[in-house]
Amino acid sequence: MRGEIVIVGGGAGGLELACKLGRKLGPAKVMLVDSRLYHIWKPSLHEVAAGTLDVHQEGLSYQMLAHDNGFTFLYGAMTGLDTAHKSIKVGPIATQAGELVLPEREVGYTQLVVAVGSVSNYFGVPGAKEHTISLNATEDAERFRLTLLRLLAVTENQKAEGDRPGGLDVVIIGGGATGVELAAELREASWVYASYGFQHLQPARDVRITLLEGAPRILAPLPERVSAAALRLLGERGITVVTGCRVTAIDSAQVTDLQGHTYPADLCVWAAGIRAPEFLSTLGLPVNKGGQIEVDDCLRVRGVPDVYAMGDCAACVDGEGKPVPPRAQAAHQQADYLLDLFVRAANGKEPAGKPYRYRDYGSLVSFGQTTTVGSLMGSLKGLSWFVEGFFARTMYVSLHLMHHRAVLGSVRTGVLALARFLIRRTTPLVKLH
Repeated sequence: MRGEIVIVGGGAGGLELACKLGRKLGPAKVMLVDSRLYHIWKPSLHEVAAGTLDVHQEGLSYQMLAHDNGFTFLYGAMTGLDTAHKSIKVGPIATQAGELVLPEREVGYTQLVVAVGSVSNYFGVPGAKEHTISLNATEDAERFRLTLLRLLAVTENQKAEGDRPGGLDVVIIGGGATGVELAAELREASWVYASYGFQHLQPARDVRITLLEGAPRILAPLPERVSAAALRLLGERGITVVTGCRVTAIDSAQVTDLQGHTYPADLCVWAAGIRAPEFLSTLGLPVNKGGQIEVDDCLRVRGVPDVYAMGDCAACVDGEGKPVPPRAQAAHQQADYLLDLFVRAANGKEPAGKPYRYRDYGSLVSFGQTTTVGSLMGSLKGLSWFVEGFFARTMYVSLHLMHHRAVLGSVRTGVLALARFLIRRTTPLVKLH
């Protein structure tokens, strides 16, 4: 089995690159390898976790996308790399009962792109991996949602039987975009759950949400005005925010910080940091301390011919020598950069000769289904605009639609947006099963 351009990882950047290349070069030359069968836009996982977005309606089949966009899809996880013979190993696929569905396969390549994203970084905190749920994949978000439903049912039963002290404590560790968005979405969703059979639930009192952040303020990488607005909006929603809090231990019932303070936790989410998948360090590629693959200013892996890396797993720097942040907009820009490079090569043209340069267009943070805050970057260096409310929310939604447009096309994205608008008016506002 062989592909001219093999892309490993169907996240935001990897999938966009596969779709755009497939439409230009065809399935004989473009192959996407992924360990899952369907794609979810990662920034929307907090909505899946809260139950306000149905993963089974939102998910896009890789096989469908491959058929429609002209690339080949291979199901399985990359497990090995032979740069001398220009091939990768793709692990076997088995059922939960251990029955083999697909054997281990070897795939040759002419050009390889590694875009496998990131995983949680627990920073050695005892109990973090065992007693928290991260939101790095669809299965994590679904596990959180199902656990939340079960705990809400327990709380409802306690209230129905007159056990007033009951309730649910949710602790979110990490005050970045993921943690803040999840906290806001959970608060909004808790009011909706109360309308769907949880008659004795009083969300403001019975669903207690605490957000812990180690830095002096939440959303630390963003402008202070955005952070202050986010803090205000969380406070209005009855969410407790504790900054300057370094978590030192987590167990099944509580979270403990460096000062010895404890926070009751029936459900705990880890959103305090990410790192590259550990298997990358076993491939013989140069990696940094965070496990990211080291690349040059053209996204080529240093010292390894015909291998590229992009997205969260790549240690890429901008024009000022600063690390490119792990954001969807960076992966989108990198996909377009590699698209131009590979199409030029396929047409027998010389590379453009320009290095990759990250451009920050700003950041938007969602606060439920109606409100968003953020900053937009201007064309002049250092110039930014603070945005909030309906306008910001509209722009936030448009980012998701832009991603769908890249992989589905304009017409299908428009139809899909209309269909989801109609579905939301004929189905529950949260997923209850």
